Amino acid sequence: MNPYTDDEGIRTFDVTAEDKEFVWHRDKEDRVIEILEGDGWQFQPDSALPFLMRPGLKFSIKAGEYHRIIKGINDLKIRINRT
Repeated sequence: MNPYTDDEGIRTFDVTAEDKEFVWHRDKEDRVIEILEGDGWQFQPDSALPFLMRPGLKFSIKAGEYHRIIKGINDLKIRINRT
């Protein structure tokens, strides 16, 4: 089961999901991520330290790049644009 829901291009990560649900993974296509809401959530690319995701931040994830997110203190909402 996924720790998130999708609704019309917006993905919402549930802060009440168990930590073990937020696993290292990779995606099949390039993506641009825009943070809409959420406090304290972090993004960690492979072989790098995590960084804080704040509303308004945009960043890219390359296809095949391992990454994970680390839970914050409330739900996280993002917009995913596949490129």
